[in-house]
Amino acid sequence: MSDAGGVAADQLRAFIERIERLEEEKKVIADDIKDVYAESKGNGFDVKVMRKIVSLRKRKPHEREEEEAILDLYLHALGMAGPVMEDA
Repeated sequence: MSDAGGVAADQLRAFIERIERLEEEKKVIADDIKDVYAESKGNGFDVKVMRKIVSLRKRKPHEREEEEAILDLYLHALGMAGPVMEDA
Protein backbone atom coordinates (compact mmCIF):
# COMPACT_ATOMS: atom_id res chain seq x y z
CA MET A 1 0.00 0.00 0.00
CA SER A 2 1.48 3.35 -0.96
CA ASP A 3 1.39 6.22 1.47
CA ALA A 4 1.19 9.74 0.04
CA GLY A 5 1.30 12.41 2.70
CA GLY A 6 -0.09 10.07 5.35
CA VAL A 7 -2.95 8.89 3.13
CA ALA A 8 -3.22 5.23 2.20
CA ALA A 9 -3.65 5.82 -1.54
CA ASP A 10 -4.63 2.24 -2.42
CA GLN A 11 -7.29 2.12 0.27
CA LEU A 12 -8.62 5.54 -0.73
CA ARG A 13 -8.74 4.48 -4.40
CA ALA A 14 -10.64 1.33 -3.45
CA PHE A 15 -13.24 3.33 -1.50
CA ILE A 16 -13.66 5.80 -4.37
CA GLU A 17 -14.09 2.98 -6.91
CA ARG A 18 -16.68 1.25 -4.69
CA ILE A 19 -18.62 4.50 -4.38
CA GLU A 20 -18.48 5.01 -8.14
CA ARG A 21 -19.82 1.49 -8.77
CA LEU A 22 -22.62 2.02 -6.27
CA GLU A 23 -23.50 5.38 -7.85
CA GLU A 24 -23.79 3.66 -11.23
CA GLU A 25 -26.00 0.94 -9.74
CA LYS A 26 -28.14 3.65 -8.11
CA LYS A 27 -28.56 5.34 -11.51
CA VAL A 28 -29.65 2.06 -13.11
CA ILE A 29 -32.18 1.44 -10.34
CA ALA A 30 -33.49 5.03 -10.60
CA ASP A 31 -33.96 4.51 -14.35
CA ASP A 32 -35.84 1.26 -13.67
CA ILE A 33 -38.13 3.03 -11.19
CA LYS A 34 -38.76 5.78 -13.74
CA ASP A 35 -39.73 3.12 -16.29
CA VAL A 36 -42.19 1.52 -13.86
CA TYR A 37 -43.83 4.89 -13.20
CA ALA A 38 -44.05 5.53 -16.96
CA GLU A 39 -45.63 2.10 -17.49
CA SER A 40 -48.14 2.69 -14.71
CA LYS A 41 -49.01 6.10 -16.19
CA GLY A 42 -49.58 4.40 -19.55
CA ASN A 43 -52.06 2.12 -17.80
CA GLY A 44 -54.02 5.08 -16.43
CA PHE A 45 -52.58 5.42 -12.93
CA ASP A 46 -51.80 8.82 -11.42
CA VAL A 47 -48.03 8.84 -10.89
CA LYS A 48 -48.10 11.76 -8.45
CA VAL A 49 -50.49 9.86 -6.19
CA MET A 50 -48.43 6.67 -6.54
CA ARG A 51 -45.29 8.54 -5.47
CA LYS A 52 -47.15 9.88 -2.43
CA ILE A 53 -48.28 6.35 -1.52
CA VAL A 54 -44.72 5.03 -1.80
CA SER A 55 -43.55 7.89 0.42
CA LEU A 56 -46.28 7.17 2.99
CA ARG A 57 -45.51 3.45 3.07
CA LYS A 58 -41.88 4.21 3.97
CA ARG A 59 -42.99 5.90 7.19
CA LYS A 60 -43.98 4.29 10.45
CA PRO A 61 -47.73 4.40 11.15
CA HIS A 62 -47.39 6.79 14.10
CA GLU A 63 -45.22 9.18 12.07
CA ARG A 64 -47.77 9.14 9.26
CA GLU A 65 -50.66 9.76 11.67
CA GLU A 66 -48.81 12.64 13.31
CA GLU A 67 -48.08 14.26 9.94
CA GLU A 68 -51.71 13.83 8.84
CA ALA A 69 -52.96 15.39 12.09
CA ILE A 70 -50.68 18.40 11.68
CA LEU A 71 -51.67 18.76 8.03
CA ASP A 72 -55.34 18.67 9.01
CA LEU A 73 -54.73 21.27 11.72
CA TYR A 74 -52.98 23.59 9.28
CA LEU A 75 -55.66 23.13 6.61
CA HIS A 76 -58.36 24.01 9.11
CA ALA A 77 -56.39 27.06 10.30
CA LEU A 78 -56.23 28.28 6.70
CA GLY A 79 -59.90 27.54 6.05
CA MET A 80 -59.01 24.91 3.47
CA ALA A 81 -60.77 21.96 5.12
CA GLY A 82 -64.32 21.15 6.10
CA PRO A 83 -65.60 21.58 9.64
CA VAL A 84 -64.10 19.40 12.37
CA MET A 85 -66.33 16.39 13.06
CA GLU A 86 -67.38 16.15 16.69
CA ASP A 87 -67.55 12.74 18.38
CA ALA A 88 -71.12 11.78 19.16
